[in-house]
Amino acid sequence: MYGNQPPADGLEFYQTQYVDPASTATGVGMQGSADEFYASSYGTAMPIVERSWIAAFGTGGFPNELPLLEELGINFMHIKSKTLAVLNPFKPLDTEIYDDSDMAGPLLFILVLGTFLLLSGKSQFGYIYGVGLLGTVGIWAILNLMSQGGIAVMRTASILGYCLLPIVFLGSIGLLIDFKSTQPGLFAAILPIVWCTYSSATMFVTVLSMSEQRLLVAYPVCLFYTSFALLTVF
Repeated sequence: MYGNQPPADGLEFYQTQYVDPASTATGVGMQGSADEFYASSYGTAMPIVERSWIAAFGTGGFPNELPLLEELGINFMHIKSKTLAVLNPFKPLDTEIYDDSDMAGPLLFILVLGTFLLLSGKSQFGYIYGVGLLGTVGIWAILNLMSQGGIAVMRTASILGYCLLPIVFLGSIGLLIDFKSTQPGLFAAILPIVWCTYSSATMFVTVLSMSEQRLLVAYPVCLFYTSFALLTVF
């Protein structure tokens, strides 16, 4: 202290130079940026996280981190595979793509169908969601009573929603043709119903291993898609 006199309170302070042992091993001390010090703490090279909007929606965050869309359950490859399976129902199905309960495609198809009907002068969004919800719950209950393994309700909704694609095509045709004024237009609605029924029944039979009960599965499914066809035509 001042004049080499001991302090009155008995406390003495000594100068010292502290060196982190980990920093001497890695060659990085207290000097440098915060990221460099974070990377050398405790002798372990910690990952430096990229901070940007692009990293938030991509793979620029932590190592081996899934993209945001996959964390939300949106898999574009599965959406493409399921859509192609509906467009070509005679192709052998890959049951692995139906293990998830993807709802991105069905919600998109429902939104597009409702938009087509709105452009045709028919606001049917409430009926679409109402019929879809009640029909999905009813078919889910029937399938669980008929099958041994059972199926989840969201998985049922995913298959029914993807197979709604032919009805969406029917709604797009309704922008050009008034189905109520032409009898051929009424008969044109039969093809999408059969298409949807065959596709969804094939998927349910394949997933639940119910090949001997195909007709029993197809009947309630046919009623489900007939309701959507009636909403589209009338």
